[in-house]
Amino acid sequence: MILQEGFVCRYYSFVVEGCLKMYAVGNKGTEHNIQFAAENDWIADIGSFHSEKPSKLFIEAIEPSVILQIEKQDLYFLYISISKLDRIFKVIIENKFIELQNRVLQNISSTAQERYQAFLEQYPQLALRLPNTQIASYLGITPEFLSKIRSERKLG
Repeated sequence: MILQEGFVCRYYSFVVEGCLKMYAVGNKGTEHNIQFAAENDWIADIGSFHSEKPSKLFIEAIEPSVILQIEKQDLYFLYISISKLDRIFKVIIENKFIELQNRVLQNISSTAQERYQAFLEQYPQLALRLPNTQIASYLGITPEFLSKIRSERKLG
């Protein structure tokens, strides 16, 4: 477990190996996956990290993982010391924001099949690694419906 709800996100985490997920837990105890981060990707609750307010999210490893973490004051020091790093992190955050915008648009205007196709395009390496329950949670569907979508894709 990298982050628990109710705690402040103190680190940006870089995944060297393995896979992490960021998720919220609904009123009925259901997990809602928001983001995955596999090798060479970053993950953090950016809102909690910057505001230093308690997170409403969890971040945990789905697979055995190796991560590197950097604290806020160290990251800010590097921004000032290495201007190129400041620009690199700006691009990383902009790309994550674009991913989030696209995900919101998909959730309000796409079918489950279209959302699954977008998942395959965004996370091609994870489609074979993650259990149906994790992918279905990300897509907002049941694991059984995801199995049906996968079966129809194989037949079609």
